[in-house]
Amino acid sequence: MKKGKKLYEGKAKIIFATSDKNSVIQHFKDDATAFNNQKKASIEGKGILNNRISEHILSSLSDVGIKNHLIKRLNMREQLVKLVNIIPIEFVIRNIATGSLTKRLGIEEGTVLDYPLIEYCLKDDKLGDPLISSEHILNFKWLNVTELDLINEQCLRINDFMQGMFRGIGIKLVDFKLEFGISPNDDKNAILLADEISPDTCRLGDVVSEKKLDKDRFRKDLGNVIDAYQEVARRLGILHEQSNNVRPIKFSKPTAVKIKKK
Repeated sequence: MKKGKKLYEGKAKIIFATSDKNSVIQHFKDDATAFNNQKKASIEGKGILNNRISEHILSSLSDVGIKNHLIKRLNMREQLVKLVNIIPIEFVIRNIATGSLTKRLGIEEGTVLDYPLIEYCLKDDKLGDPLISSEHILNFKWLNVTELDLINEQCLRINDFMQGMFRGIGIKLVDFKLEFGISPNDDKNAILLADEISPDTCRLGDVVSEKKLDKDRFRKDLGNVIDAYQEVARRLGILHEQSNNVRPIKFSKPTAVKIKKK
């Protein structure tokens, strides 16, 4: 598949055109950002791990009937994906209270929710990805009722599958972000799961040690970002050259991570 011109560059990925008008190439960068792009760094190898982890999870979801944009992984940093028009909404699924939820509502950190909570954020960095309601989504016609109900159902199915998958390897799924897109050339504007699912977009923790295994290690200057991402990949059975046994992990001091400041 011939790579064409750059169509879009985001904080963590670049999208390139291909010789096929129905597909594009998604390139994973090593860039890391937090707090609406206020904190930035380059973490060597992060893009490679996210590419592999996201491919594994999206392929697994496809196997259980969750349609998504992944076609195949091309190399260490790139995937061939279906062309979609991204819906300008981030769907955040929460199982345990943390992050902005605790700050907004004064909920105690670590509170296990009675059932999964779905929140909506407008995908707009300039506005700080503000929290919105279903009424906003419908009123401004970002989605119609049928489409929103479908995506909500998909979010819950994905959450159920991923909780089981991660629980089986000793990881708790705290919360995660999903994006969806509308495919203009597939099944009459079908809605597909898009973007990525990785430690960049999920909050993950070791069930024994409570060690964070996600981008919070970068957000909170905990260090060992790559070690954490590698641990997730190893437990998923992706890093075959290393032991995949589930065990409490021990991180070295935060200064062990090589982060190149921009």
